[in-house]
Amino acid sequence: MNIANLLKIALKALNNNKLRCFLTMLGIIIGVASVITMLAIGQGSKDSIKAQISEMGSNMIMIHPGNMQRGGVRQSADDMQTLKVEDYEALGELDGVAAVSPSVNTGGQLVNGNNNYPSTIYGITPDYLDIRKLKVKDGTIFSDHDIHTAAKVCVLGKTVVDNLFPNGEDPVGRVVRFGSIPLTVIGVLEPKGTNTMGMDQDDVVLAPYTTVMKRILAIDYIQGIFASAVDEDHTDETIDEITATLRMRHKLKDDADDDFDIRSQQELSEMMNSTSDMMTVLLACIAGISLLVGGIGIMNIMYVSVTERTREIGLRMSIGARGIDILSQFLIEAVIISVTGGVIGIIVGVVASWLVTMIAHWPVSIQMYSVGLSFVVCTVTGIFFGWYPAQKASNLDPIEALRYE
Repeated sequence: MNIANLLKIALKALNNNKLRCFLTMLGIIIGVASVITMLAIGQGSKDSIKAQISEMGSNMIMIHPGNMQRGGVRQSADDMQTLKVEDYEALGELDGVAAVSPSVNTGGQLVNGNNNYPSTIYGITPDYLDIRKLKVKDGTIFSDHDIHTAAKVCVLGKTVVDNLFPNGEDPVGRVVRFGSIPLTVIGVLEPKGTNTMGMDQDDVVLAPYTTVMKRILAIDYIQGIFASAVDEDHTDETIDEITATLRMRHKLKDDADDDFDIRSQQELSEMMNSTSDMMTVLLACIAGISLLVGGIGIMNIMYVSVTERTREIGLRMSIGARGIDILSQFLIEAVIISVTGGVIGIIVGVVASWLVTMIAHWPVSIQMYSVGLSFVVCTVTGIFFGWYPAQKASNLDPIEALRYE
């Protein structure tokens, strides 16, 4: 018996039990749709994290005083004063460093007339904007001359502007107070929104680091250094170069711990991606259980079908049908059920992913490999779970089958 005839017989048999056939498909449909949707949500989250980290500066390197690897032991004040302005200047001469900026910051109250707002002022250099992917929307950034003279100037983020100038006034050229220090606003940053940690990146005030050090904090050390590697692929090499330079400058012995701590955005990216991948795999495994249940459903229904059609099988075999023909017939039925359910499941999964984006506003990215994999899994499921009932049907004795009531 050729494949075309077997296909017709299988389709006719399935058509005689439409509702049962659909209910059998339902497990496959739900399983495939769940796998595609879950993988799309997981990949969308991963892509969103990558994009946000890239906006923060994917090759950014952060250097902080003190060693943060000492088992959570509280650091003394002396340990937190190990970075000096000279260290920042030395790092700026390294070949692997594209940009570098010192960082000092403190929280306080900003005042403009009757409006006030608590925020954080960061003492930096203009290179900080390149490192953090920040841009000035209105006005300008402070100059090297402003840094040299510790000028009382600042650049505001959008959140600060909205709170200090609620009536929409142009803040550029206006004077605001940070504590008791008057600062002239010379620029406004482009809005960036919240980052991956949920922090408002627009709630910031930037000023020359010398202004914050001398006029506000009255300190002679810096609280951190921000740098960026020439490119992302050489970040690890640049970290090694920075480490060697700082150890040499701080005159640390070979067996001594670093008195500084270095972190990069790559570490954050890898950590977030690892967490995202783990959650995606977990969700896919949970969704995959539906596929397993759907496969068992196919096996169960095909087993019932073999039992119901025992006399039909005996009649076919008595007029010349071979065991391989019976086996192929029932196997084709199982594959049709699983593949059709898989195709419907793919459509449902794509629609569900689209609805997640539209309703929940979650980032979603449908992966073609998940669609292809789902289709292959459906075919394999049909063959795997349909094989035993089909094998049982092909091994029936024609005489015993004809006597079956």
